Amino acid sequence: MEGMTLTTRTLGTGPTALDVSALGLGCMGMSEFYGTTDEGQGVETIQRALDLGATFLDTADMYGPFVNEQLVGRAIAGRREEVQLATKFGNERAEDGTRLGVNGRPEYVRSACDASLRRLGVDHIDLYYQHRVDKTVPIEETVGAMAELVEAGKVRHLGLSEASPATIRGAHATYPITALQTEYSLFTRHVEDEIVPVLLELGIGLVPYSPLGRGLLTGAITQTPAEGDSRATSYFPRFQGEALQTNLALVDAVRSLADAKGCTPGQLALAWVLAQQDVLGVGVAPIPGTKRVRYLEENVGAADVDLTDEDLASLERAVPRGAVAGERYGDMSSIDA
Repeated sequence: MEGMTLTTRTLGTGPTALDVSALGLGCMGMSEFYGTTDEGQGVETIQRALDLGATFLDTADMYGPFVNEQLVGRAIAGRREEVQLATKFGNERAEDGTRLGVNGRPEYVRSACDASLRRLGVDHIDLYYQHRVDKTVPIEETVGAMAELVEAGKVRHLGLSEASPATIRGAHATYPITALQTEYSLFTRHVEDEIVPVLLELGIGLVPYSPLGRGLLTGAITQTPAEGDSRATSYFPRFQGEALQTNLALVDAVRSLADAKGCTPGQLALAWVLAQQDVLGVGVAPIPGTKRVRYLEENVGAADVDLTDEDLASLERAVPRGAVAGERYGDMSSIDA
């Protein structure tokens, strides 16, 4: 693995296309949500990711809140030119962590971007996402303000997260959208029906978050996570009670296939997501999150797992679409559907 460099993939088309590492790094868990955090460990993991060629880094202002952007900024200091840096606005939080709701007002878009630039210690953001759609503000107004950031040189490319087909179309008509970030994995395939056809039509890339099912598909989780981990709450039904047991049985099936392939369950699940670029016909660059170097290295190893058509068919049989138990969120009200 030492000295390896991941290949790149292209999100979007034409002048708004962005080349990123085939596998990125989600940085959220380094600061919040998934149990204990260690800032030094997070910085070490990011820097190791850059060494391995996983240069597509994903953060957001609401992670922490705010401190995750600061951590990423410290980690990439002196190496900015290596990085495709993505961050997000829209899930507004106070300094004490209180959630203030979804905000897509133009004045907020501008102030949020300036604040993110300060925390990251950079002069531009490569890919700036609306984290959640503000249903009280026309998408054309929000994206119009985002486009002004591009014109000002503060942002290079625009993205959306968890947006519906209608929202994607309205946004793209206002200013070309480079990427849609949404949950996608062996366990979560809703985007294949209505979202992917729109991405294909408009030339928009797909950035899957939680491509390992929030850790379930790694095989490391055998029970509901401990208190203090957000996955232990009702907000994530797939980790609760009978649903968890059903889903662990699916993971066991993935583990059997991974053993035969000579890789870990997580690597096989990530290799499946990477393979969907050819299946779906759009650029696909997943951003598995981790806060530890050893799991990062395992994830990067997924790029070396070559899946045959039979491997893909076996995975489809092992995890039939819709077989996972439980909704992906307990409260879907913030999702644009």
